[in-house]
Amino acid sequence: MTLGFVRPARLDDVAEITRIQLTTWRVAYRRLLPKHILDQLDEDWITRRWRDAIAEPPSPAHRVLVAIEQVDSPVSEPAAGPESAYVVGFAASGPADDSVLAPNEDHTTLDKAFEATAAITDVLVEPRWGRRGHGSRLLAASVDLWRTDGFTTALAWTFADDRVTGRFLEGAGWAPDGVTRSLDVDDLLVPQIRWHVSLSEEPVTGT
Repeated sequence: MTLGFVRPARLDDVAEITRIQLTTWRVAYRRLLPKHILDQLDEDWITRRWRDAIAEPPSPAHRVLVAIEQVDSPVSEPAAGPESAYVVGFAASGPADDSVLAPNEDHTTLDKAFEATAAITDVLVEPRWGRRGHGSRLLAASVDLWRTDGFTTALAWTFADDRVTGRFLEGAGWAPDGVTRSLDVDDLLVPQIRWHVSLSEEPVTGT
């Protein structure tokens, strides 16, 4: 029997989180970002970033969650225990900060405008584990925690041409809020759109 669930990330998950990020970016974004940029992603820097995020988060509301797929032993062998468990995806989020704003927004009003807003910075599932509900479980677990922390709204940025993530968020009840920006990636402007969701409503669950 296959079981999927979400738990807080641990330090011994760092290597897998890094591997999943590198693998997923190089597959999902190969048509959005220059190949040499994806090829030159700094694995050591990414590893340090995740180790710090897990070991020393800026606040209790900054969290990294991992999605687990576990394959249990057959019912006929109850003493055998779980056969295998894999980290297949992760999500990172925290209180909204300057990174949620577009360049043309007033950064001096951040605290007032987004004081009860969470921001999800990463939600990735390794492509070979896609369409098994892991992304939805990560998002639903994040929403539960945001509500516990008192957040009423959440924001996320996606690449404008990332149709897969856009459909995923839309299916979970998110919508573009009309704010856009462009990232300068090695002199290539890559457009992004910002999504928002009200946490006062129950999230939609999907795959």
